Amino acid sequence: MEPVLKVESVSKVFHDRVGNDIIAIEDLTFEVAEGELLVLLGPSGCGKTTLLRIVAGLETATNGRILLDNKEIKGPGRERGMVFQHYSSFPWLTVSENIKFGLKYRPDIKKEEGDKVAEYFIDLVGLHGFEESYISQLSGGMQQRVSIARTLATDPRILLMDEPFGALDTQNREFLQLQLLEAQTVAKKTIIFVTHDVEEAIFLADRLLILTARPAKIKKELTISLPKPRTLEMKTSAEFMDLKREVLSYTRKEAQKTDMLWRKTPVQPEKFRDEHKFSMRRHK
Repeated sequence: MEPVLKVESVSKVFHDRVGNDIIAIEDLTFEVAEGELLVLLGPSGCGKTTLLRIVAGLETATNGRILLDNKEIKGPGRERGMVFQHYSSFPWLTVSENIKFGLKYRPDIKKEEGDKVAEYFIDLVGLHGFEESYISQLSGGMQQRVSIARTLATDPRILLMDEPFGALDTQNREFLQLQLLEAQTVAKKTIIFVTHDVEEAIFLADRLLILTARPAKIKKELTISLPKPRTLEMKTSAEFMDLKREVLSYTRKEAQKTDMLWRKTPVQPEKFRDEHKFSMRRHK
């Protein structure tokens, strides 16, 4: 089967204000299959979001190219829908109006069909009864469901999700994970999902790409063969815990490298302890 998306030797270099090169991504190559939920997992600051923005057409690659249905991505397009970590709905519109907003860009949907389409996606993400509520009247988890419903309603070829549940508490996070999997099954969407949460990555993924510390490269590719539909009980199963241990064996090393990148000099435990004791004595 021909892949939906091809990432070919993509690199991205930024420049700081004094002209130093900051290599965010280095020579990344992978493909995404039709209907696949691909998760990108890596430490904070490794280039996951940058890569997603390049796929979305919001950034340009320094080298390499990305093909969607064998056409090179040159900029933003309706065939790619993005859900951001921070809630991005229009506060002056109701839930229903937010979802119908995206329908303007669907030539296959007539104006009089908008209410019916909005109702379908509102029900899909579990917001029935809140159609006429304003965004400020909703909890954080509900606001993110509006964002997901609005993006799905535009019928993108591929859905890009940048840590969309990162700011939520555990209960809301798990609830939305289940809703996303259900929505993907019903809408038959191809999804690229970015996270730094290991459990979330394993639970959602059909396939998992573990990225290195900056510059981002693929450290390990894993196919997640947990049965579907997935349930929260799976998170305590022996198979899930084995996967978690394997993934953590890769991610912990990369997290340590990231910590070193962010420090000019490594932390010296003895020196830190002595200085901390001095500081405590001084403030007694």
